[in-house]
Amino acid sequence: MEFFLSSTFISPLLVGLLGSVLFEALLSPRPQPLWKRGIAANTLHLGSWLLLFGGFMLLLQRPWFAVVFILSLQLVVVQSSNTKSRTLNEPFICHDFEYFWDAILHPRLYVPFFGIGLAIAASSAGAVAIGSFLVFEPSLIRQWGGTAFLVNSLMLIAIGALLVWLGWRKLPSISLNPVMDLDQLGLFSSLWAYGIALAHSQPPTPDASPFQPLSQHQPLSQHQSLAQHSLELDADAAKPNVVLVQSESFFDPRPWCSEIAADLLPNYDATCQEAVVQGALNVPAWGANTVRTECAVLTGIAPDTWGPRQFNPYRTLSRHTLPSIASAFKAQGYRTVCVHPYPATFYMRDSVIPKLGFETFIDIRAFESQDKHGQYIGDQAVARRVGRLLEDNDNRPLFVFVITMENHGPLHLEAPEKAGVASTLPAAPWPLPHHLRDLAVYLHHLGESDKMLGSVKAALNSAIRPGLLGWYGDHVPILPAAYRHYSPPASSTPYMIWSTEVDRNLCDQPPIESASYMLEANELGVHLFKRAFGRDISSDVIKAEPEPQEQE
Repeated sequence: MEFFLSSTFISPLLVGLLGSVLFEALLSPRPQPLWKRGIAANTLHLGSWLLLFGGFMLLLQRPWFAVVFILSLQLVVVQSSNTKSRTLNEPFICHDFEYFWDAILHPRLYVPFFGIGLAIAASSAGAVAIGSFLVFEPSLIRQWGGTAFLVNSLMLIAIGALLVWLGWRKLPSISLNPVMDLDQLGLFSSLWAYGIALAHSQPPTPDASPFQPLSQHQPLSQHQSLAQHSLELDADAAKPNVVLVQSESFFDPRPWCSEIAADLLPNYDATCQEAVVQGALNVPAWGANTVRTECAVLTGIAPDTWGPRQFNPYRTLSRHTLPSIASAFKAQGYRTVCVHPYPATFYMRDSVIPKLGFETFIDIRAFESQDKHGQYIGDQAVARRVGRLLEDNDNRPLFVFVITMENHGPLHLEAPEKAGVASTLPAAPWPLPHHLRDLAVYLHHLGESDKMLGSVKAALNSAIRPGLLGWYGDHVPILPAAYRHYSPPASSTPYMIWSTEVDRNLCDQPPIESASYMLEANELGVHLFKRAFGRDISSDVIKAEPEPQEQE
């Protein structure tokens, strides 16, 4: 006990505890001060610090080294949280720790937002600090002996674990609103609360998906008549090809910023006029976290149903099979293909996509370096790939789900071109002011997305079968400078469902079908599936049309 109470042990412990409180105050937005949080949250903070200090003491054997190491890790989390809040309107949560590994595997998608210079400087300073402490701070094992050091370290870990357990038991339930929970609980307690809630949560059951009853394939019985079998074949021949495009960061920025050229999106404007249904899509993501929207559209399961798993549902789907629009189409005799021009391992899609019912997953390996437009594979190259799929002589109808990449950030790694700016921001001065720089890059790639829309429609029109196209944006783009200047746009993105039958003047749907509907992301796939089979589809999960709502 005399070692435990010695200044060699107590001084760094208390200094580090104070540092953890001060570093937490660097968060933006800043949580409530300690005296407003409640005893449970503060107990968790204290227990977390003792647990970390004891653990790293055991590992490093040097108390001041342990303090600097823990506070450095906390500072990385704080900086990551501030960056995430600034770009995604959401602070750091427990689920985000896995993205540190993704940042190593896919640095372009993460490190530039943190700051390349800051990342290099922090890494260099960390290496120097580690070397210095190892050389200049003596090991406590040499001073105290192995047994005393081990007993004191384990005692500290045990006290910390006990305080964490006591604090967690009295902690109020989280709201699953990360901004609110961080404010009320603080950094350490909110991380524990989300992590424990995630560990105790259960994945949605298959019947939570509206596609569950539609995903059960019922083959023809041996006693079915040849005449009925012939009718089935005729019906199969009439099934449309279906293409569903999740367009990266797609939204119409013209109502938000009047300086943008009115003729920026000609194919989008024409499709909105021709669409059998279109409107605003309420997506559960802002700036990133594509898989939240993607999962909702594919499975038809609302984010709230996922509970704490909603923040990265693909982590769950990589281990659990759930029905989806793909499995529903597959049960109806469709060939199901997913196209994503990026490594299949990102977001564990190599495990998730097959479990969702896709027979084929086409990733970046199917594209060439010349297919790039900017940092990623261009949307027009993806459109050509979809066109080739539609030209395939497979006798089955085709369902293609496309996840584009061209307009993915970080946008500030690209330089806008003066010629392109003249057609997207005609009144903008050159050189561009800071708030227009990333916006100009985004608008250039948005124009390419619009060209892809026209190309996919042309490919569907050229196919023998009728065609159905669903198009939506996964979230609004990351444009913090432009948002500070103009104010942020609405978080919803546009969606459209378009049919070749409309384009060929063969559609006899009532006029109300062309009205604007506001949909939740988990409702879009259901509506697309319904459109593929018409109003007479016999399933109580295909709901009646929503009441039309005015769209501004």
